[in-house]
Amino acid sequence: MSTQIPNKTELQKTWYVVDLKDQVLGRAASEIARVLRGKHKAIFTPSVDTGDFVIVLNADKIRLTGNKWSRKLYYRHSGYPGGLSSVSAEKLLEKEPEELIKKAVKGMLPKNRLGRQMFKKLKVYSGNDHPHQAQQPKELQI
Repeated sequence: MSTQIPNKTELQKTWYVVDLKDQVLGRAASEIARVLRGKHKAIFTPSVDTGDFVIVLNADKIRLTGNKWSRKLYYRHSGYPGGLSSVSAEKLLEKEPEELIKKAVKGMLPKNRLGRQMFKKLKVYSGNDHPHQAQQPKELQI
């Protein structure tokens, strides 16, 4: 008996909605990455995108433990000499609260074509509303 590898055509993608109000960033991000990757399913295959869609609400109400609000820094580089710039987690939350969640989840996905494909199934919103009511998302408890 051989192992069956799931096809793209026979996979069924489910939509989940997650409310991150008063949730810790790292714990929530690891659970979201697990669902995006498809590890919660019995048909999980590392080389196939078996994951589901995840809608994240209340990204602006996320928690960080300890002194991470001021000490955790996010870096980017322009490509020019001396072009390194950084922003703290607190300022990133004020400016773009969705990016805080996206950066945490993206770091937990594979760093290849498949990981980029999985990341596209993540929808993050800072409010309590989302435009995906037609997909009838299920509640995901974290």
